[in-house]
Amino acid sequence: MTSAGLITTPFTATSTAAEVVAGHDLTGVRVVVTGASSGLGAETARVLAAAGAEVTLAVRDVAGGEAVAAAIADSGVSPRPRVRPLDLADRASVRRFTDDWAGPLHLLVANAGLVTGGLARTPEGWELQFATNHLGHFALARGLRDALADGAADRGEARIVAVSSTAHMRAGVDFDDPHFERRDYDPQMAYARSKTANSLFAVGATHRWAADGVFANAVNPGGVATGLQRHFTQAQKQSLAAAEAAGIFSYKTVGQGAATSVVAAVAPQFARTGGHYLDDGQEAYVVSDDADLADHPHGVKEWALDAALADRLWALSAELTGRA
Repeated sequence: MTSAGLITTPFTATSTAAEVVAGHDLTGVRVVVTGASSGLGAETARVLAAAGAEVTLAVRDVAGGEAVAAAIADSGVSPRPRVRPLDLADRASVRRFTDDWAGPLHLLVANAGLVTGGLARTPEGWELQFATNHLGHFALARGLRDALADGAADRGEARIVAVSSTAHMRAGVDFDDPHFERRDYDPQMAYARSKTANSLFAVGATHRWAADGVFANAVNPGGVATGLQRHFTQAQKQSLAAAEAAGIFSYKTVGQGAATSVVAAVAPQFARTGGHYLDDGQEAYVVSDDADLADHPHGVKEWALDAALADRLWALSAELTGRA
């Protein structure tokens, strides 16, 4: 276990996103939050908008996004968040979003996530969880890279927040069979791989873009009951219940779950630094790849921060998704 020199903040597992953003004036800060039609994404968007940010809700469920934007505006927040369609599993949708973006971008919160109960594939044949949770966000960030660099030039830095999960501790990325073409499908394993990929993306993006002032960090929101669990199989529900009973996690409110994303987004402790994995508002300690999740529910495995693996994933992702 490695813990020396970790970045710390005043926030804890019980802090809320609203408490984290208190005192921050985000007027003029342009933000994109994916998956903001409900749950953690909606709460993250709400508190950032309440602090003055110009928030765009990038959502597959446009009606749900409009409802969130209306609720934020009705609370007295101005400007009203914009709503734009985005299906991360559809390369054409990602390209339309990035092509339509104009002007600088200061913060990208890659929050959207998908859990499946069984094997599903995109038209390209990609496993759907890996395609949505990682590849879609990878293509989105690459497409917005120049806007982020402009945002950094505008305000001194731009940040990317990649929402990962404790699930990353179950599996690293399988570079030999990323889409389950040669082995039996396990939805929990697929989700774990995608969450490790989210963390490795933060490492790879920071390595490539820090010189332009763009920094990416990964966060674990903790256990939060949201729509993410709606497609869980009975086995997945039983596994989650067992993990809770074992003390691996305790359920948080949506406000508490969104707090670590907002720490990565606004906390001065994470200014101009990236490639970190945050848990409960702090930088997580690193554990070996063979460490037991039950013993280290707040750690991050080496395979989720390994620079060589991040480079390998970047090359694979760029090959699959195509145009920068």
